Amino acid sequence: MWWSTLGCLVMLILSLLAAPRIAETQQPAKKVYRMGVLSGASSSRVDLRHEAFLQELRTLGYVEGKNILIEYRYAEGQFERLPDLAADLVHLNVDVIVVAGTRTTAAAKQVTSTIPIVVRSAGDLVGAGLVASLAKPGGNITGSTDISPDTSGKRLEFLREAVSQASRVAVLWSRSPGDLDELRELETVAVSLGVTIQPIEVRDPQEFQSAYAAMTQQHAQAVIMTLSDFTGFHRRQLLELAAQHQLPSMCEPAEWTRDGCLMSYGPDLTALWRRAATYVDKILKGAKPADLPVEQPTTFKLAINLKTAQALGLTIPPTLLFQADEVIK
Repeated sequence: MWWSTLGCLVMLILSLLAAPRIAETQQPAKKVYRMGVLSGASSSRVDLRHEAFLQELRTLGYVEGKNILIEYRYAEGQFERLPDLAADLVHLNVDVIVVAGTRTTAAAKQVTSTIPIVVRSAGDLVGAGLVASLAKPGGNITGSTDISPDTSGKRLEFLREAVSQASRVAVLWSRSPGDLDELRELETVAVSLGVTIQPIEVRDPQEFQSAYAAMTQQHAQAVIMTLSDFTGFHRRQLLELAAQHQLPSMCEPAEWTRDGCLMSYGPDLTALWRRAATYVDKILKGAKPADLPVEQPTTFKLAINLKTAQALGLTIPPTLLFQADEVIK
């Protein structure tokens, strides 16, 4: 009977060895999320803010190709393509769509009212009719706005401090949501500074040359560039023209200053984009966009490009350099 007992022991050992494998195969598969990223920009442009967003996602435990798949759709500056690209992401049944900019947000909203949309940064979402209010968005959109009171006026003040003789300042704008509010704020502050504001509208790259010609004809001594999807995509061309016309430029994102703008002052967009990863995490864990308040910026950056200042023959006051968060030499 010993062989019978031995056989029972062998079967018992084999069953014990197999048990973990059976239990392992019975474990439920982990969810692999699919995130869509919609952008009006070019796929070839390196974006440090997007890298910060991805890094924050990794910190929260999301690893691309492992538990999250990312579908990218770029309009390459052809903003009329945005709705079709957004529709493509909807057809892929993504779990969340990540956007930046008011125009891109509107394109995503146009094609879906159910898939959550996380805004990394944008203009006046309430004024554009994209959310009901900042505290209670009320739909499928949430995230961050880069609108903050007084920043437009501060840009003019900083510009005037850097270029003290500037009494006529052009404002390059593209009639994007929020641009009119920025113009009104600039005009209010301009009165106290003794500055005349000259709005110059552009909606097509073919208008850039004539826009700068108009600045020259109107004797503008500096230019403020408003932030929009359109101006952001064409910023390098706009900055090159400003340099050619020897016009000191003031922008909003620090990224533009690295591209040649004389100086910039505005919300820390990298921080906003990093914060967007937290929104994605909450939504993937079950939170509803309607219940997540839209956040406003809390940190701001002043950046100065000394290379551009030197090319313009400007000496930036030490007091202004002392206030700068970033100085490009």
